[in-house]
Amino acid sequence: MLIMAFAMLLLPVMDAFAKTLTGSMPAGQIAWSRFAFQVLYLAPFMVVGGGFRLAGPVWLHAARGVLIAMATLFFFAALKYLPIADAISIFFVEPLILTLLAALFLGEKIGWRRLTAVAVGFCGALIVIQPSYAVFGWAAALPLAAACCFAVYLILTRHLARRERAAVMQFMAGIFGCLTLSLALLVGSLAAIPVLDPVWPSLQGWSLMAALGLVATIGHILVVEAFRRAGPATLAPFQYLEIISATLLGLLFFGDFPDAMTWLGIAIIVAAGLYVFHRERRLARGAA
Repeated sequence: MLIMAFAMLLLPVMDAFAKTLTGSMPAGQIAWSRFAFQVLYLAPFMVVGGGFRLAGPVWLHAARGVLIAMATLFFFAALKYLPIADAISIFFVEPLILTLLAALFLGEKIGWRRLTAVAVGFCGALIVIQPSYAVFGWAAALPLAAACCFAVYLILTRHLARRERAAVMQFMAGIFGCLTLSLALLVGSLAAIPVLDPVWPSLQGWSLMAALGLVATIGHILVVEAFRRAGPATLAPFQYLEIISATLLGLLFFGDFPDAMTWLGIAIIVAAGLYVFHRERRLARGAA
């Protein structure tokens, strides 16, 4: 639990780096750097770990890479306009979306209580989105798009994790995420699409991109290590610690602090998510 808590408090630092970079480069390039540096950091471990071997089909790794790349792109694009805490709060409908997708595609049973909690959680997301939408327009919906992509990514991760090593999964997601965004940046450059039209970074820009990739890599490795030691029902509620870290970073570095309506929406989303985890844990104990 301590490892998971530290990871959740650390990961918003990546978002703070990304938000800083949005002032000088497009979101697509920032997202690309997250995967490019992740591949560089993990490549030596693939060699030292006894060789690189794939147990699962390549298309699953490719699909995961594309989905996490799109989720990162949507979220980093949102950070250009939204406070970090608001963006993360909207993104946290992801566990609720995952609950629905698990029922649809993995055959997991979901009762009326969890369905109600999912609906309530979406209402909380709308409360957070509404004032942001009035100010920023469709940018307020970008974290929701990121949450949808990330939920499908986790569905594939659950399927692949049964036979694949975690380090290999992260390395392959980094490769395909980097390839996806490299292609997107090429198209964006040719078509002059602002969010995908790359620029040459300054020395500070390269440093921030390298730091962003390092925090992302360390944070996700810590999450994997936490899940090796405890089950999802125990660790999932710790995800909401990201809101604390994001709020503090937003206040200290960007002068952002959620208003009363945003806090209400956050409270509803967190309560709904915690109830879903509570029900899943009770049902798992009953099945055991």
